[in-house]
Amino acid sequence: MKYCESIVETIGNTPMVKLNSVTKGIKGTVLAKVEYFNPGNSMKDRMAVKMIEDAEKRGDLRPGGTIIEGTSGNTGMGLALVAIAKGYRCIFTLADKQSQEKIDILRSMGAEVIVCPTAVSPEDPRSYYSVADRLTREIENSYYPNQYDNLSNTVAHYETTGPEIWRDTGGKITHYAAGVGTGGSMCGVAKYLKEQNPEIVTVGIDTYGSVFKKYKETGEFDENEIYPYLTEGIGEDILPANVDFSLIDHFVKVTDKDAAVMTRRLSREEGLFVGWSCGSAVWGAMEWAKDHLGEDDVMVIILPDHGTRYLGKVYSDTWMKDHGFHEERIYSSAHHIIDKQSGEDALTTISQDATVSDAIGLLTSVNVSQLPVVDGEGEFVGSLSDTKLLKQLIEEPDLKAKTIREVMQQPFQFVPADTTLDVLSSMINRNNPAVMVRDDKGLPRIITQHDLLESIADI
Repeated sequence: MKYCESIVETIGNTPMVKLNSVTKGIKGTVLAKVEYFNPGNSMKDRMAVKMIEDAEKRGDLRPGGTIIEGTSGNTGMGLALVAIAKGYRCIFTLADKQSQEKIDILRSMGAEVIVCPTAVSPEDPRSYYSVADRLTREIENSYYPNQYDNLSNTVAHYETTGPEIWRDTGGKITHYAAGVGTGGSMCGVAKYLKEQNPEIVTVGIDTYGSVFKKYKETGEFDENEIYPYLTEGIGEDILPANVDFSLIDHFVKVTDKDAAVMTRRLSREEGLFVGWSCGSAVWGAMEWAKDHLGEDDVMVIILPDHGTRYLGKVYSDTWMKDHGFHEERIYSSAHHIIDKQSGEDALTTISQDATVSDAIGLLTSVNVSQLPVVDGEGEFVGSLSDTKLLKQLIEEPDLKAKTIREVMQQPFQFVPADTTLDVLSSMINRNNPAVMVRDDKGLPRIITQHDLLESIADI
């Protein structure tokens, strides 16, 4: 008889499939490593079992214990499978941008799921990182795998995914591309492949709103790069220990829209019903391959998960249209939006030395909801939002006598004029009500949520 002792023994040895349609115009051979063939439908199964088995060997997790993890969903699924096979309890924390399908799947596997806000810093006690850490300290015999900094994540892919790719390409692989989130699959595979052939080129796929690309290119951790985005599973606002930048030769950033459109194309044109970050990986890899892949080259792209996690998002026509992602629509940009403002008066600002009472009068008289704050030299040093100011005034009525510098928020971020509508929509939210952009004359303009709505209505 031939059978597996448990479901975890079916992890690995996923197939590679040649891409034929979405690669038109690309030289060389492009292969997709299809990780949804793992039992949990994602590549995260590999490192889930490795992290738990290593924890058991160290004595960090004992029989009957609890596994607690912050996850975007797929790692939780992998850990849930391992927990079922080994008799552990699971508690998972997720950011509220994750799809309902992911939450429902984890709960169906017997896990407790705690949904946390996305738009908070990692250090905020409400973040899904912090909540997982707190629960680990509070619950006896619990273990926090911490996929971001647990190097078993990288080792899992060094020991399995990398050797599979080398074997299945007969050692002919010349380029490797993958989305970078925790960094485990990118760097574990890259380390193995480069040990076999140091000439192999590795391309990391990042998303707008993440710090990776700029950090790789400049060595600077720029907090101005961080803003909310919609794509799940790639990009970060931290530097995980599993991301070894020395193993990643190049980074390519991909917008939420481009990733979503490519995800649907992979399903429709290649028969690969994959997840959202798979679209990111393929789009970014193809953008890089256009100028760098030769006839004899072989590129392998990791496709991390399955499309069932995204039925209510990228595979929903209504959701795509609501977000301005529908493939037949014309996409606006910051440049198009500020062109409509060209006939308007100059940007209204307020001095940091003015009073809150002055700000109230100005907001009312010019009928705006946000005000950039400037210093004596005209530099942007802060911002005011009518909704936040109102909340502050209700809590502290005497605030009207204070100066703007005492109550202002961070200055609005400047974005390039070619920033697309989908990127703008991910940046502008309740906590970040506007962005700034310079027009053709170099003059500053402001883009608010109202401007975005008008732009969508015109498409």
